[in-house]
Amino acid sequence: MAEHPGETAAEPEAIPGPTLPAQRSAPSEARPPAEAEAPAGADTPAASAAPAEAGTPTGAGARRWSTASLLTLAAAAVMLVGATAWHLGTVFLSIAPSNTLSQSYQSTISAHVNPEFEQNWQLFAPNPLQDNIAIEVRLQTLAADGSRPQSGWINLTARDIAQIRDNPAPSHINQNLLRRAWDYYTSWHNQSDESSLGSGGPLSKEYLKRIALQRLGRDWNGNPIIEVQFRSASTPVGGPAWTGAPQQPQTSYRTPQWWPVADDDYVGLH
Repeated sequence: MAEHPGETAAEPEAIPGPTLPAQRSAPSEARPPAEAEAPAGADTPAASAAPAEAGTPTGAGARRWSTASLLTLAAAAVMLVGATAWHLGTVFLSIAPSNTLSQSYQSTISAHVNPEFEQNWQLFAPNPLQDNIAIEVRLQTLAADGSRPQSGWINLTARDIAQIRDNPAPSHINQNLLRRAWDYYTSWHNQSDESSLGSGGPLSKEYLKRIALQRLGRDWNGNPIIEVQFRSASTPVGGPAWTGAPQQPQTSYRTPQWWPVADDDYVGLH
């Protein structure tokens, strides 16, 4: 009730009640500028952008492949699969029993497999190799006075063995090139250096000759090489004493004829 007639009665003042822990306001922290409230009606990136799926890379860090890159990767994959299939197929046909496919493409298969990927069963054959075979060569040169001096026998196999010994990763060439070339020659020629089996005879001779010329060069002691001659020295492997095998086996030799050397024999040699 008002004390005086002209005064308006004031509303009773509210008495604050006890403040509960949950109702106490936390100390105000300054908001970073990025978290400031946007004006009403303004579009914010978070509001306008659709929520990205979990695990989906977005923004500048996303990896995107161009069409050209995808085509390049696809072509490389096809080539790799094709090359692997070709290699495995030719190697399989080279050791598989003779069939129509291997007979029709024998030259193509041999060109890919020999000599780097050749497979054979000599280690497990009924008659494995039991001889140490060394391939030797000697040269005939043309001196300025018209004479034809000859060199002594040069052991090419010993040179290969020197490159292999104490080498943890010896070259396939040092291990097999010369040996396989001689096997190729002997499979096409008889003891008299004659061949009537086909085109493999001349090819095997040229192959063996070019190997020697590649290793020895064009000259010997300052004179040009005009002829070469090969021979094989076969020494049986001696067995244990209790087998009765000879402890000092005799070495046998096979010596083909002299082969002329021309400039064409050096084409492509390095």
